[in-house]
Amino acid sequence: MSEHDERDPDPGDGADASTNPPDGDSCGCDDACEVEGASESGAAGETRTDSSVGESGGDSSPAANSTRAEFSVPDMDCASCANKVESSVRKLDGVGDVDPRATTGRLVVGYDPDRTTPDDIRGNIEGAGYAVEDGPSTREVSFTVPDMDCASCAGKVENALRGAPGVLSYETRPTTGTAVVTLAADADLDSVVSAIEAAGYEVTGTDGDEADADADADTGTDRESVWRSTRAVKTWISGGFLAAGIAAEYLFGLELVVASVLGVSFTVAELLYIFGAALGGQAILRNGYYSAKNRSLDIDFLMSAAILSAVTASLISGPTSLYFEAATLAFLFSVSELLERYSMDRTRDSLRELMDLSPDEATVLRDGVEAVVPVEELELGDVVAVKPGEKIPVDGTVVTGDSAVNQAPITGESVPVDKAEGDEVFAGTVNEAGYLEVRVESVAGDDTLSRIVSMVEDAQSNKTEREQFVERFSSYYTPVMVVVAVAVAAIPPIAFGLDWVTWFVYGITMLVLACPCAFVISTPVSVVSGITSAAKNGVLIKGGTHLEAMGSVEAIAVDKTGTLTKGELTVTDVVPLNGNSEEDVLRCARGLEARSEHPIGEAIVTHAEGTGVAAREVDDFESVTGKGVRADLDGVPHFAGKPGFFEELGFDLEHVHVTGPDEVLSEDIRQLCDRHGCLNLVEDTIPRLQSEGKTVVVVGTEDALEGLVAVADEVRPDARETVAKLREAGLSVVMLTGDNEGTARAIAEQVGVDDFRAGLLPEDKVAAVEGLLDEYGSVAMVGDGINDAPALATATVGVAMGAAGTDTALETADIALMADDLSKLPYLYELSHRANGVIRQNIWASLAIKAVLAVGVPFGYVSVALAVLAGDAGMTMGVTGNAMRLARIRPDE
Repeated sequence: MSEHDERDPDPGDGADASTNPPDGDSCGCDDACEVEGASESGAAGETRTDSSVGESGGDSSPAANSTRAEFSVPDMDCASCANKVESSVRKLDGVGDVDPRATTGRLVVGYDPDRTTPDDIRGNIEGAGYAVEDGPSTREVSFTVPDMDCASCAGKVENALRGAPGVLSYETRPTTGTAVVTLAADADLDSVVSAIEAAGYEVTGTDGDEADADADADTGTDRESVWRSTRAVKTWISGGFLAAGIAAEYLFGLELVVASVLGVSFTVAELLYIFGAALGGQAILRNGYYSAKNRSLDIDFLMSAAILSAVTASLISGPTSLYFEAATLAFLFSVSELLERYSMDRTRDSLRELMDLSPDEATVLRDGVEAVVPVEELELGDVVAVKPGEKIPVDGTVVTGDSAVNQAPITGESVPVDKAEGDEVFAGTVNEAGYLEVRVESVAGDDTLSRIVSMVEDAQSNKTEREQFVERFSSYYTPVMVVVAVAVAAIPPIAFGLDWVTWFVYGITMLVLACPCAFVISTPVSVVSGITSAAKNGVLIKGGTHLEAMGSVEAIAVDKTGTLTKGELTVTDVVPLNGNSEEDVLRCARGLEARSEHPIGEAIVTHAEGTGVAAREVDDFESVTGKGVRADLDGVPHFAGKPGFFEELGFDLEHVHVTGPDEVLSEDIRQLCDRHGCLNLVEDTIPRLQSEGKTVVVVGTEDALEGLVAVADEVRPDARETVAKLREAGLSVVMLTGDNEGTARAIAEQVGVDDFRAGLLPEDKVAAVEGLLDEYGSVAMVGDGINDAPALATATVGVAMGAAGTDTALETADIALMADDLSKLPYLYELSHRANGVIRQNIWASLAIKAVLAVGVPFGYVSVALAVLAGDAGMTMGVTGNAMRLARIRPDE
């Protein structure tokens, strides 16, 4: 407090015990954070190409063709460490943006590969005294492969990447049409592109490639383009030939032989069927070739085998013709593929909508002149002008102007937030009314919106338990079904002399059912739909496992300070004594606390200023350790502090005059004391206020008490309603706090939680969460993501509040509520719970339909057409449509 305000906060001050790391070089590390045994090996982790970098080191400048490398530096664990590492790395020529992340021990560096290398960067890190974790020098590149839109497509790409030079690991994401590949630092990108394209899939760009922007326009961002594509045109023509053949054979009964090749005759209908099979099956056979080349037993290979088998059987069987089946299979499966692409584009569009929130250009003010430049060219410290109705292009701080800003794209808040000079704004948010000038605080690609998009994309790699089960199951399902198909086609004719044509068609039908596409995508499309829907509503879920886990929790542990409460002390009550008014009490309290740095004092001064109470002249300020303060106000000695402080000064707190002698007493006050006009502060007023979770500050002179000021961390207005909704959903809600038992009980009763744990230090909260895990099995922990990080990590799911603009919370939490809005918790649980239901529905429905169709095949109830339409196209559309229902869930419902 004040210059040396050492007053201890009252146990009921509403502030949890926490320890903040000191700034500057006093980091608390051992001897300047020196590290022994610096590694000679390369950096491990992530590298991705980027279109620009930020502030450069040396005489370098942002490079248009730059690369970002991530290094693991485990001993870089404080602000001082991070500063030393950053300073050392910036000395290199060609280094751009440097992002040290002390909380995770990782360093992300943007650099020009033509001017420096990862080895040079590693050398400077080690030169600063920090070891780089052992591992090969790597980089991570994302390849855009728009036609990779199903599990079998992904399998072929994976097989191709497996043998590509320089590829260390890979991950295919059919839901977004990307392949994320970890490469050796010296790997050739062109060779990787060639490997993917050798599998039959065009690569339209990589992350950071300028072609990406054009690729979006060329790869079906408009969903209708699927139906106008080359394959779609060939499919419609194929359907025309199929319809004409049916008409010729069944309507007009044309049996006229019009051609004969190598002794095989063809009727009009048969030729029409062959033309239809050739056009519709062209893409299928092409993909089947690549499947065979990559030894991938997938739907393309199976369909190719079925079409070729039907045609071959027709050619060698003489009078028996299966051209109709071949044409039907080619046409319907092509339609199925188009439908699957359409469905997948719907899923991808949900992510594209996030990516499109940020504008491509910005109006920058340089040397007093406005210039419109690409967002990638903005540098740290630039000032951009944002007119009414425009989107804010970057994260930054308002330097001029005031306006209402719609932050819904980031935080999900439905009401625009007022912004003025000094306030933080985010890229992608909309300036509703006034003119703003914003100083750039983060370059393109490093802003909050970009991090959200990146984390949503990365969330696909975090596979749920159900998704892993599906993948394991499908690896057995397809081979077994192929064996069954062969058995159905061969055993009845051979063993029982049944018609081989009929059973051959049944075998082809079973091959159609052997593909598990709808089954395999049932989980990832649900996860992507749920995660992107949540991101649009201000909730960042960092993986399918966390989405799944959140929907299965049985209890929620909620930190009190900053979560159930506002996290800011405010004045709640002013009790004037001995004829003073509330204004008199606040005037004295403001004077005494004016030099305070204690949160209680700051809260009192802020409240007094807000009510227009005038300041007083302060002299001879003194802090009394652990008790309070004293000072001369306008020459009169005054005191403020704990009730015990005033008892030591000789005051009788049991009988204090509340009003002047001529004022009328309320009935409540008459009942508090048997002496007219008196109040027992010790037994009644002070305990009552403290029982409500408030801290009481007594104000007075040497001769008389002037009044009481109660300060508290106010409960959020929506806290009780939020807790009630969670309990209605069947969850147990437990409050964790560092406050004393009395304060904790008061807040717990006020918000309506099931139970509470009081007097907890950070390590005690970890133990409390472990206890809840033992009791409930699955627990979510909700906190601020910083002081509560250990408890968040211990829980089944860690949820951070108010994470927008907070790197630590974004990195440490499993789920982040971007706005400081507790009411999003019921929405988060409802979305996650329903997502689990949708995933279960998709998995079992796809399996059940496949099973029913498979059982019906030997009895002649299921044709090739029905197998394709119901078992493949229908189920793909069904599971995708079911997953997209998650986007309809809104926080306000």
